[in-house]
Amino acid sequence: MPQRTGALLLVSGPSGSGKTTLCRQLARDGEAHYSISCTTRPARENEVNARDYFFLSREQFRDDVSAGNFLEYAEVHDNLYGTLRSEVLSYLQRGQDVVMDIDVQGAAQVRSCDDPLITASLVDLFVMPATEDELRKRLANRATDSEEVIETRLHNALEEMGQARFYTYQLISGSREEDYRRFRALLVAERMRVSRLA
Repeated sequence: MPQRTGALLLVSGPSGSGKTTLCRQLARDGEAHYSISCTTRPARENEVNARDYFFLSREQFRDDVSAGNFLEYAEVHDNLYGTLRSEVLSYLQRGQDVVMDIDVQGAAQVRSCDDPLITASLVDLFVMPATEDELRKRLANRATDSEEVIETRLHNALEEMGQARFYTYQLISGSREEDYRRFRALLVAERMRVSRLA
């Protein structure tokens, strides 16, 4: 049987679109490695290092930036976030698929990466809510945010949705089950690409 390189499934979408749920389900089903991000923010209650994030000091993070260890990174709300190259490349080289839940800023950095394996492996997908009303409903159903926070998230989401045109694929969200069926089907199709065969 011919060997193949892994696919790097890069997934973006506004808060409330369901992208994280899709990515985590794919990993739980053993279909792909879920890329764990680094952050300098403190761990929240119930968060575990190397499961939810790699929690780093700002100094550690800056050292990794200087060493070129990050595939992408950004500062968000006074905290640094990034994806280590080792969290992606080692899996792709072994023919394992990797799924990344990433914002549009990080996605642009990954797309511009000059690593030939990243370029050859990349599959980018934007998860789009069916309507603005549906997005508002999903954000409100979380029951963890104030109305003011929901409005801010909605405003940010609408701006982010304008970036969908830079992605190869777009999934218009419906039911959780249907979204996952189509999401997994995309990965299955990408595995059959002749260009991935060694």
